[in-house]
Amino acid sequence: MSETEVTLQSASVSPSLDIPETCKGGVVVNEGENFRIEVQQVPVPTPGPNDVLIKLNATGLCLSDIHFMLNDLDMPAMSHYKTRCAGHEGAGVIVKIGENVKTLKVGQRAGFKPIVDVCHACECCRTGRETYCAEAIVTGLMADGSYKEYVLSPERYTSLIPDGVSDYVAGPIMCSASTAYASIKESELRPGQWAVFPGGGGGVGIQGVQLAVAMGLRVVVVDTGAERREMCKKFGAEQFVDFKEVEDTAAKVVKITEGGGHAVFVTAIQSYPKSIDYLGGRIGGQVMCIGIPPKGKFHIDVNPATMCFKNQSVKGTLVASLADVDETLDFAKRGLLKLEPTVVGLSQWNESVQKLRRGEVAGRIVVDFNKE
Repeated sequence: MSETEVTLQSASVSPSLDIPETCKGGVVVNEGENFRIEVQQVPVPTPGPNDVLIKLNATGLCLSDIHFMLNDLDMPAMSHYKTRCAGHEGAGVIVKIGENVKTLKVGQRAGFKPIVDVCHACECCRTGRETYCAEAIVTGLMADGSYKEYVLSPERYTSLIPDGVSDYVAGPIMCSASTAYASIKESELRPGQWAVFPGGGGGVGIQGVQLAVAMGLRVVVVDTGAERREMCKKFGAEQFVDFKEVEDTAAKVVKITEGGGHAVFVTAIQSYPKSIDYLGGRIGGQVMCIGIPPKGKFHIDVNPATMCFKNQSVKGTLVASLADVDETLDFAKRGLLKLEPTVVGLSQWNESVQKLRRGEVAGRIVVDFNKE
């Protein structure tokens, strides 16, 4: 199915569409080290007065899903919240609205993001940093996520998908692309400066590469393999350093950038211990932490003296705000952010998740709910 067909498919859902009692869901079985995904029939939720019901056509597969299903992060398990379906990169269409919903309509295209809702009252929420809200409901952990065909989203925290952006692209924008965009914005790099992406051939990284290029940055990717090299160069990376071919990747990056990266955007969690080395002697260089490692693994050893003498820093960013998601969608609408994901049907769901877990995926995998 082409991207155009997917877009048209999303936009053509009838407002009078009957809502079934059950729907397809990728249910997590054996949460923990031996988890797997089983496609089961699960109940379709009923929207509250301020909610919309979204029928998803597609969901991206994100490494955070893997961590939630493995239960290897420093937070409660999915089962603690009685959550059965992971996922947070959904794209589809609104098929039902609550009685108090005023601004959204049946038939509008909408996404499902890494955060279901926030309090909208705290300092973070009032200053455009709502993703750091202490009351944030994490999608796919604290509530069922986009591994479920029908999901609930509050009107006040629903992102609309513009025409011209297919569900295969819009789904991953809800998390991976907009997360990378938020980190690039936070770094405040200027056009012409060097952005280094360890893991730039992965799902988050490849979209970050494109966004960095669109924002006028020069990009170096550190990754491995011919497929990832070709993809990164196609989407604008100036240089690709293969860590299986180059013994000292940091020295190579420092040479390419003539002094070190202005910012290192770490999406490959195993790169954290080496990340500061990519800054070289760059005054004001930054390591931007994007990927979330398992508890107790892949730490950064920071020498305060180096930080002081070189004005360097290490900073973390989480997922994107409502505004950042909209801005990232606009990059895609203008043709500046593309994605050529591997699209699979329901029968390949578990296999695809396990490949992602093993690090065997270049770019992004998207599951199409309409394909068996």
